Amino acid sequence: MAEAVRSLERAFELLEHLADAGGEMALSELTEVSGLPMPTIYRLMRTLVNHGYVRQEPSKRYALGPRLIRLGEGANRLLGTWARPVLARLVDDVGETANMAVLEGDEAVYVAQVPSKHSMRMFTEVGRRVQPHCTGVGKALLSQLPDERVRDILGRTGMAAHTPNTFTDQDALLAELRRIREQGFALDDEEQEIGVRCVAVPLRGAPALTALSVSGPSGRMTLEAVADVAPIVRDAADRFAKELGGA
Repeated sequence: MAEAVRSLERAFELLEHLADAGGEMALSELTEVSGLPMPTIYRLMRTLVNHGYVRQEPSKRYALGPRLIRLGEGANRLLGTWARPVLARLVDDVGETANMAVLEGDEAVYVAQVPSKHSMRMFTEVGRRVQPHCTGVGKALLSQLPDERVRDILGRTGMAAHTPNTFTDQDALLAELRRIREQGFALDDEEQEIGVRCVAVPLRGAPALTALSVSGPSGRMTLEAVADVAPIVRDAADRFAKELGGA
């Protein structure tokens, strides 16, 4: 029984290594990062391949498999449910609409929201998909990826200008993502919609790349207010990450 549990732990660790590497690795790379013997990794990966959780490419590299999609979609739905109390506290603390979004494919998808009590509502709504380059949550999501993957995504989605403030140059956006990593939050400064600002932070430890945000009209969400709102959203994300880690 103990050996079966250890094998299960190792299989999960290998899936995590694949995810951290962008979803695809060679057997030799898995051996290097995991420290496990190559025959052990090969046996575990064959089992995962046989069950659809991993696939083997023609190049012989291993990649995350399609069966994980269903698990991920279910986890995202549950994550949205778990997030609602966190978002509700943010609305109470800040007074503006709180959101949670995940990266699905090349798009940011809003999976949970608690609206502001103010009459003015934002363009965001649960289920809406947006390009990541022009939104606070999108930039917070992209900031969790290596630059090469960001360029791949932007190459597929393009960088349409939604407002005069939208980033439309890859190098400029990559420089912005570096600032986001350093300061710990992303700002949508009327880049998706004129008159709306959004502060977003990455949510670490979630089953998919995830971000929390607070959005409001720029008349209330002034640049001075952003300085006060950002640490509140960061603290909320840190607390939620700890809850997820203990779940």
